[in-house]
Amino acid sequence: MPFFADLHIHSRYSRATSRDMSPEGIWKWAQLKGISVIGTGDFTHPAWLAELREKLEPDSRGLFSLKKDFRTDGIPGSCLADVSFLLTAEISCIYRKNDRTRKIHLLVYVPAFGDAERINTALSAIGNLRSDGRPILGLDAKELLKIVLDHAPEAIVVPAHAWTPHFSLFGSMSGFDAIEDCFEELTSHICAIETGLSSDPGMNRRLSALDRITLISNSDAHSPSKIGREASIFDTETSYPAMRDALRSGRGLSGTVEFFPEEGKYHHDGHRNCGVNLSPEETIRHNGLCPVCGKKVTVGVMHRVRALADREAGSGQTVSPPYYPVIPLTEIISEILGVGPASKAVSAAYFGLLQKLGSELPILLDLPLGEVEAASSPIFAKALGKMRSGDISITPGYDGEFGKVKIFAGPVKKAGRGQRPLF
Repeated sequence: MPFFADLHIHSRYSRATSRDMSPEGIWKWAQLKGISVIGTGDFTHPAWLAELREKLEPDSRGLFSLKKDFRTDGIPGSCLADVSFLLTAEISCIYRKNDRTRKIHLLVYVPAFGDAERINTALSAIGNLRSDGRPILGLDAKELLKIVLDHAPEAIVVPAHAWTPHFSLFGSMSGFDAIEDCFEELTSHICAIETGLSSDPGMNRRLSALDRITLISNSDAHSPSKIGREASIFDTETSYPAMRDALRSGRGLSGTVEFFPEEGKYHHDGHRNCGVNLSPEETIRHNGLCPVCGKKVTVGVMHRVRALADREAGSGQTVSPPYYPVIPLTEIISEILGVGPASKAVSAAYFGLLQKLGSELPILLDLPLGEVEAASSPIFAKALGKMRSGDISITPGYDGEFGKVKIFAGPVKKAGRGQRPLF
């Protein structure tokens, strides 16, 4: 049976990350979101790895479960489900290659604590693993791949958010034009890349060089509520070997859940300090310079894909497996209520919907709209329908600013006295 997996998150030991990103908090929110396999994040950090050892127990499938002593209450019965953990880490490689500074983030997946510990021992001789849950190492990405494979032959290494301008394989500021330029003779060991919030599989499939590559999506969550904002859908046995084989071959990965890429904070080009948001065509007309201050703009993901692509957008190439763009449930509720997504009203409506309808991803993707309307309101069911059909408007994100999504053209009319409430 297909299941959702989110294999890129961070612990509270990473910078700018919520203190609630504990094993208990991650376990709870994975159920609220509908995630069956969740990454641990940050296994390179000694204190986090020790906590994982204390609170997780291995199964026979290369995955882990939260020990019963650490399981918390407060999860709606409609969301209760088994959650497995997969040992994951993200490592930042910053180094010089071919007379340029490169900044590449790589994800590492392993099936056992022994694998993580051997990798950590090797990396601790190169840099300080205690400084951040996502350590920064002066290490060539190819050399990191070699170290991982030498110490954990069953590991998978995945370039993270592969198109982000500043810290990625194809990034406009510090990346490469081809996978082979980065990993050279070890390129065959790169079987998957993470598309990131600002691109989707359709954009990636414009590059024939990625035809052999499995495309995955993850949340890169720094707080529990962001878990599952992007995810991968596996149709395999819930085990590390089965998921590893799916990543290597693409068989067994039945789809991905995506942001609308325009909502990602690096989709367009631009200059945040000047409020300048540019399409690739506009950037080219301005010779890559901000029309306000004259400095170079940050070249975003859409522009970078266009520069490297050898296929036109919508050229008819098959995008397989399918992908499903969604808007986070709190953002939909926020627009309907006309208040901020972090407000108490949105939180109350969110948990009310989960109590009645189940976990978030099935609500967004699968529940029949008639069932949704019966349990909530016509306006919410209409919003879900518009999202599923792509009948929305988005001001694209740029230079670190998230895009702005609108489902309805104007404000939603509030329920009057005697009328059915919106939630």
